Amino acid sequence: MNVGITHLRAFLAVLDHGGFGSAADELGISQSAISHSVAALERALGVPVLVRGPGRPRPTAFGERILTPARQAVDAHATVCELAAGARGEPAGTMRLAATLSACLGVVPALLEGWKDAFPGVRVEVLEGEDDEVGEWLRDGVVELAILVGQEPPPGVSLATDTFQALLRRDHPLAAEPVIDLVDLEDDPFILSTGGCQPYIERAYRLAGARFQWAHEVRDMGTLLAMVRGGVGVSVVPGLLATLLDHRLTMVPLTRTVSRHLSLTGPSDRPWHPLAERLTAWCQQVSSAGRPPSRA
Repeated sequence: MNVGITHLRAFLAVLDHGGFGSAADELGISQSAISHSVAALERALGVPVLVRGPGRPRPTAFGERILTPARQAVDAHATVCELAAGARGEPAGTMRLAATLSACLGVVPALLEGWKDAFPGVRVEVLEGEDDEVGEWLRDGVVELAILVGQEPPPGVSLATDTFQALLRRDHPLAAEPVIDLVDLEDDPFILSTGGCQPYIERAYRLAGARFQWAHEVRDMGTLLAMVRGGVGVSVVPGLLATLLDHRLTMVPLTRTVSRHLSLTGPSDRPWHPLAERLTAWCQQVSSAGRPPSRA
């Protein structure tokens, strides 16, 4: 019986990520390769492991029975590879990184690209969350690294400065202006993004001497963009979200700028994972060389 780790990894990825396409994206291979691996596993075992059909794939009764030993085998293989890489002086393993939406859009892609080139044996899983969730995940040990945001630079390696801007429909009367004073938006219904953005927005209004009053309050950034796109109102959002805009939306800088700083760091209350230290040290070296690890 020839059951390979690759076959088990594909089987688990299909279940963990809800389908063959998602599993392929996660493992960085083609969907057909995932299908072939699962089929090869079933041929080697002589028993089906997945129920295929409409909706999310699910394990057969036998597939359910082998889930735990399959995970143990894959984890053991990863541990052996990490130990061997360590013996050769090459970092390897999986790191979990928490970041806000704006960081995921404006900073994380360049980080992942740089880390992939510098540490090909290291795999980074990204968890997206609100500002408070990111810090909580780091404190609770859910992740080994986090990109924290703050009005003052948080501890760690500085990655980027994210400046808040007015978000308008492109046909708004002020959309073509080089800068906007928030006083000039007081007559527009304001759509407030809750979570970590609110303190910065309130500060922007205080600096402008403008009346801060919102008509709508939303948590999901996609909903906020859709509301502005639909003409419901205007907003103030982090500039790193610019990649989410389509041709119907635009950002305009504020006359009195408000920014937040993004820093990469590990936990403050316990020793860092060795890989977290290596990845952070790389960012520090790149930053010191004058090449910030960011597309911001």
